Amino acid sequence: MKHALTLPAIRAFAHRRMALSALRANSSLATRLKRYSHHMSIARSLESAEGVQ
Repeated sequence: MKHALTLPAIRAFAHRRMALSALRANSSLATRLKRYSHHMSIARSLESAEGVQ
């Protein structure tokens, strides 16, 4: 299948969703930014490692 999702693609998508959820959380700005940055860095590393678009 040409458009089949791979495990890294699914994990990257999940981490992007967690990053967006972190921005909406009821926490301090510093905490929200730290969680957002953490999840986005994981998503970016998964995408670059597997060549996911």
